[in-house]
Amino acid sequence: MAEISARVSTPLCVDVRGRRGVGVSTVASALAGAGLETGDGGDVTVLVIAEVLKPEDEALLGELRRTGRPTVVVLNKADLAGSGPDGPVATAHRRAQSLRRAAGVPVVPMVSLLAVAAALPPHLLDALRLLADEPADLTSVDAFVAGAHRVRPAVRTELLERLDRFGIAHATLALSRGADAEALPTLWRRLSEVDRVVAAIEAAAAPVRYRRMRWALAELRAVGGPVVGRFLAADDTVIAVMAAAVDVVQAEGLTVDQGDDRNAHLCRARRWRHYRDGPVNALHRRCGDDIVRGSLRLLGATGSRR
Repeated sequence: MAEISARVSTPLCVDVRGRRGVGVSTVASALAGAGLETGDGGDVTVLVIAEVLKPEDEALLGELRRTGRPTVVVLNKADLAGSGPDGPVATAHRRAQSLRRAAGVPVVPMVSLLAVAAALPPHLLDALRLLADEPADLTSVDAFVAGAHRVRPAVRTELLERLDRFGIAHATLALSRGADAEALPTLWRRLSEVDRVVAAIEAAAAPVRYRRMRWALAELRAVGGPVVGRFLAADDTVIAVMAAAVDVVQAEGLTVDQGDDRNAHLCRARRWRHYRDGPVNALHRRCGDDIVRGSLRLLGATGSRR
């Protein structure tokens, strides 16, 4: 029992891959900092790209599709996506929607450099405060470093290495509006979009969690015994399996009615019985079965409360 529990609760591992120069190591560090385990051959693959899908990116995506491995594409360096309505990150989101059609998997923008930005040393904070009071030319890297300013060029270069122009601009704007320096790491994390990336990875990993749960239930049936039998037949167990199945189909863009009345449970059971009998793969057929079973169990519980 302990072995089954340990295996089913093993943290997900993320395999971060991509071409040279797109920020693979920085994205991996950002995901590790957000609480995900990273390593080769993980449960979910994160493909890091910049600007567009190159032929080698498309080749890797094709290989991942053939193996059925859950995949998320990270459009890194979103702060460099160019000008557009609502700024470069919003432009990157629009580009990600377009790229998703070509990639066939979720595409999420990210500014990984800001995701790993932490509290700055005092001399860099002092430089940001001075830049907030006396704005520098941030139209280009060269203009920012070479332009006349009381912040020394070497310090400006260090700020660029830590935050790039996007992070510097937002930090100085926040400071000029009265924000405390202690609030800057939270600001950078929000701007980085790392939480959206983590959410996309968690959604893509739904089949992994579901298969683990199904494996654990099969192992428990093999163990047998009255206590295990009662656990497997319990309402909470059936509904937990249903919830895992719902995560799988919703990760594919399908919608599951979340209604909690008798009619909703009955309609959900009918719909997903029809779905599982249609032209779907084995995984979705099992998910349909579990959604039907959980819906009928909820329907029975609703009837018993009346």
